[in-house]
Amino acid sequence: MSNRLADATSPYLLQHAHNPVDWFPWGPEALGKAASENKPIFLSIGYASCHWCHVMAHESFEDAEIAEFMNKHFISIKVDREERPDIDSVYMDAVVAMTGQGGWPMSVFLTPGGEPFFGGTYFPPSPMHGMPSFKQVLSSVARAWESDRQRLVTAGTELSGRIGVSLPLAGSDDDLSSAILDRAADKLFQSYDWTHGGWGGAPKFPQPQVIEFLLQRAAVSRDKLARDMASHALRRMASGGIYDHIGGGFARYAVDAHWTVPHFEKMLYDNAQLISAYLHAWQLTQDAELLAVAQGTVDFVLRELRLPDGGFASSLDADSDGEEGSFYVWDRKELEEIVTDPEHWRLFARAYGPFEQPNFEGRYVLRRQTSNADLASEMSLPPEKIEDMLDETRARVFEARSRRVRPALDDKVLAAWNGMLLQALAQFARATGDEQAADASLQLAQFLRNRMLDGGRPRRAWRTGETSQFGFLEDSAALGLGWLAQYEYDFDPEWFDLAKAQADVVLNHFVDLKGGFFDTADDQADQLLVRPKSVQDSPTPSGNTMAIQLLLRLAALTGDSQRYALPALEGLRAMQDNAARHPTAFAGWLSAIGFALGPQLQLAFIGFKPEADYQRLRSVADPLYLPLAVMAGRDAPSDKGPALLDERAPIQGKPTAYVCREFSCKKPTANPVEFATQLQENS
Repeated sequence: MSNRLADATSPYLLQHAHNPVDWFPWGPEALGKAASENKPIFLSIGYASCHWCHVMAHESFEDAEIAEFMNKHFISIKVDREERPDIDSVYMDAVVAMTGQGGWPMSVFLTPGGEPFFGGTYFPPSPMHGMPSFKQVLSSVARAWESDRQRLVTAGTELSGRIGVSLPLAGSDDDLSSAILDRAADKLFQSYDWTHGGWGGAPKFPQPQVIEFLLQRAAVSRDKLARDMASHALRRMASGGIYDHIGGGFARYAVDAHWTVPHFEKMLYDNAQLISAYLHAWQLTQDAELLAVAQGTVDFVLRELRLPDGGFASSLDADSDGEEGSFYVWDRKELEEIVTDPEHWRLFARAYGPFEQPNFEGRYVLRRQTSNADLASEMSLPPEKIEDMLDETRARVFEARSRRVRPALDDKVLAAWNGMLLQALAQFARATGDEQAADASLQLAQFLRNRMLDGGRPRRAWRTGETSQFGFLEDSAALGLGWLAQYEYDFDPEWFDLAKAQADVVLNHFVDLKGGFFDTADDQADQLLVRPKSVQDSPTPSGNTMAIQLLLRLAALTGDSQRYALPALEGLRAMQDNAARHPTAFAGWLSAIGFALGPQLQLAFIGFKPEADYQRLRSVADPLYLPLAVMAGRDAPSDKGPALLDERAPIQGKPTAYVCREFSCKKPTANPVEFATQLQENS
């Protein structure tokens, strides 16, 4: 028998559609029933690929006795945090305030008016490790609601007042300062793990936004230490088990401090950001191994997350065949049966072994132990032969793995995450010339335009032809950045117009008069206690960060500082001290400050795209890492595109490049060698 979630489009909600719990989706029906019956609300928030969400579902929500108690004493609401990040943000703040930590599944008890008075994350079926059982929690809350209701209501009101305070991002008279970036870089150096790479202990997260800030600093300020930190972190992550050495792509985080054992779910947003980070590191260092990781991650995303319509699924589950990680882990006997050639086995075991020492529940998570250079020396073979042999062996292991039960796919398309991926794919295609990435980025750009927009505003999610509610700040901002990256790749003015339209959505619907931007639109309150305003850049850049980056890039392309740059700079000035003190939490802000401080580089290309001379000019700039640059181009003659192209004409009818700062340009050139010299002198 199904419950009210049976009509949902969210894969996470559908996972609970046959629970005996009388679940409601978030909305007027559930809230109205709680108010009319004066019952407390049990709010459960999770997502489809969450391992511990599955565990709690099997242990508690599928239990008939627990479900009967919940149905009698509570109005139970189930929320997909990926479809409703606004609800998740509000109640995550509450749980962190109550317990000091948060996570998923999130379990929160609310008054009928939605005010939180008790909460936590996972509760076990029996008391363990100092945690009460879920049954005990339910019973205690139900008794307290009957016998001491006013105390719970008062606690909920007081807590709601504390979580309803948004961060003002205006009023600072301080100019943006490069000293802020110096302080942040020094703080990152002081906390950096030079043994294992990255920041912090177990569990350890990739933090691509921190790496992007360091790469920007290395390129702009020639900061060798920043370059070394970023490169070291990327290499250590890529050698660990968090990277899938057989199929490419990254898991969400490592459960240890040395990147060995991943939490096996694979998220689109992680892989989108890491494609960009590894790509930019390769552009800066020319380290082929970093490019190989970027390529492997692109291959994974295109192979396993791409949907027939051109959009990309949200995640792959951590579990398959009822066990966490079973799709990805190995024992020695399995591998020996696959890799039968003695020389190939010796090489594979040296690269990824020793397999007689399990590192995950009696089995082995592959991690890279020995570099190609060291293997070549040990085996007296050229490095290219080593890579060819490993490629052949990995292909055999991949084919064997493909016969296993696959992890479940959360096939909803989220606007923000797909916008991040569009940005990554377009940048990858531009820098490398990869045709598969180019085709995928174009189809994704078209899909987002055709399927996700409604009256110019994005819908949050799309699945099997149906869309959810209107999107949030991060959706408009990420789509704008994605379409802008696609424009800088193919110079189709439609993508520039779409990016500019999303900036208009941000400015028309999300502005906070205290500075910065709310997460929800002005017509999107939806009975939430507060209007959330997120600023932290982990695990994804906040909506505020992406909105500010979009506005700054549009200001550089259009010259319209009044509309685009001023609201962005106001937020940056207010946030810069926080960002310097806590760089791992606000790294996206630091990158935006670096872009705003400049000097920004503006590149304009005039010429017919198919011409060989035009392509030679593009091939000078496209492979370079130019983090403070914007690009525009058009076929001559045309009046389409950003103001950067105004009054730019070809020289003697030849494709021409302009290198500009603040719309003041060097002598235009049709000569690729001269163009390369101008770029070197100005970057």
